[in-house]
Amino acid sequence: MEYLMKQIIAALYGIACMATLAAAPVSAAEVKAGDLVITQAWSRATPGGAKVGGGYLTIENRGSAPDRLIGGSADVAAKVQVHEMSMNNGVMTMRPVDGGLVIEPGKTVKLSPGGFHLMLLDLKGALKEGDTLPLTLEFEKAGKVSIVLDVGGIGTKGPAAADTSPGQMDMKKMPDHSGMKM
Repeated sequence: MEYLMKQIIAALYGIACMATLAAAPVSAAEVKAGDLVITQAWSRATPGGAKVGGGYLTIENRGSAPDRLIGGSADVAAKVQVHEMSMNNGVMTMRPVDGGLVIEPGKTVKLSPGGFHLMLLDLKGALKEGDTLPLTLEFEKAGKVSIVLDVGGIGTKGPAAADTSPGQMDMKKMPDHSGMKM
C-alpha cells in the first residue's frame, strides 16, 4: 500500500509540474549564437493588406571581434532586410543598410522603431497581435540564427520589459485606486 501511495504522489507531482510549465507565459527568449546574445525580439501587428512589417530586437556582442547582421528570412515575407530610418534636412528617410549592420565587440545594438530595424518585405499575410513569428537572422560570423518575434499591437512601443526606462514608473503596473475617497 505504501508503494502504491508513493507512486500516486509521484504521478500527481509530475502532473502538477507539467501544468505549471504549460501555464507559463510565452515571451521572447534570450538566444545565444556564438558571442552574440539576442533579446527582446518583437514586431507590430499590421493592418490587413499591408505588404511590409518591421522587426525589432537587441543584439549584444560579448566577444572580442565584431560581427555583422546581414539580413534574414521568414516564411511570412519574401525578404527580410536590415534597414535604417533617419532624418535628413527635416525629411524622414529609410534605406537598406549596405553591407549589413556591424555589432562591435563589447557593444549592444538595439533595432527599434525610428532607427535600425528589420524590414519584412512582401508580406504573405497580416501580422496579428498575440502571434509569434519565427525568423532566421543571418550573421557574417555567427551564421544563421533562429529567433521568434512576439507580435504586439499596431501601436505598441515594444515588449513590456522595454516599455519603461530605468528610474521611470510603469503606470500599467500600478494598482487601481479609482475607488479611493478623498
